[in-house]
Amino acid sequence: MGRVPDDQPSYRLRLPRSAHLPPYVAIMRRVAVAVALVLLNWAIVLVERNGYRDAADSSVSAVDALYYTTVTLTTTGYGDITPVTTSARLVNALVVTPMRLLFVLVLVGTTIQVLTQRSRDEFRISRWRSQVRNHVVVCGFGTKGRSAIRALRERGSLPEQIVVIDQDADAVADATSAGYFAVHGSTTSDDVMREAMVDRASSVVVAVNRDDTAALTVLTVRQLAPTVKVVAAIREHENADLLRQSGADSVITSSDAAGRLLGLATHSPRTVLVLEDLMTAGHGLDILEREVAPDEPGRSIEAIPCPVLAVVRGDTLLHFNDPEAAQLRPGDRLIYVAAEAPQDE
Repeated sequence: MGRVPDDQPSYRLRLPRSAHLPPYVAIMRRVAVAVALVLLNWAIVLVERNGYRDAADSSVSAVDALYYTTVTLTTTGYGDITPVTTSARLVNALVVTPMRLLFVLVLVGTTIQVLTQRSRDEFRISRWRSQVRNHVVVCGFGTKGRSAIRALRERGSLPEQIVVIDQDADAVADATSAGYFAVHGSTTSDDVMREAMVDRASSVVVAVNRDDTAALTVLTVRQLAPTVKVVAAIREHENADLLRQSGADSVITSSDAAGRLLGLATHSPRTVLVLEDLMTAGHGLDILEREVAPDEPGRSIEAIPCPVLAVVRGDTLLHFNDPEAAQLRPGDRLIYVAAEAPQDE
């Protein structure tokens, strides 16, 4: 989507643009059609110029032909150059007149398209605002933000369930081109967060480039949406407590995670392959979460027909070897490993 007018806030919600061409592309196409009509009509008049008379000097030059073409196609018609022969009049009636109508339709159609597109965009935004619930707000469309969105899509999230916030106009354009709603503005701004409907979101992913910005972003989210789930990525491990105190439910240290994988790969590269497989949904092994089935309370995790890594009991995470997790209870949630079902041949 192009730049919004100056009288509109810069943090206005931007619509996905993958479904249709940007407005300027459609306008340029119409301009090209209009220019082509002018050139074609000019060529026709040049061929028939002996059948025209100029009130000034009785002859029609190439410039006169261009002048006649422009005033004719724009329906101005001063009457100083006129067709006088039968063939010239027939060409005007049967060829030039339809071209004149087409030229007017191109010009009027461009204006109508711009107005219609704006009305359609306003309608789509209004409908989205009235219907959006439990969406995911991704703060930052850099490497971490794009990877988070890719993981969300692998887990079944639809494009219309994702809203991107970024301060970089190019990143916002990339997000809308990829099919996502986006807001251009600071992730620490209350107005920007309200534009992204953060109070109705199910979760917020904070994937900005600076740890201090991440902390301010989390505080902003918590002020507007106290109950939304907030997950944040930071660069330095010592800032993790600050993010948690700010209100983040989960904090991931990107540098530490990458460093651990690099160190692990030097000794056990296949282990890293397994971890990458676990983090990629849809094939191989997947880490999933579900609530215990009605017939599972009272059973041990060893009785579950898939490897259980942990049990979530209330707000407590119990590892598989924790004695408290030995017997399942109603309301527990299982974090387990599942293999992709084999495809039928």
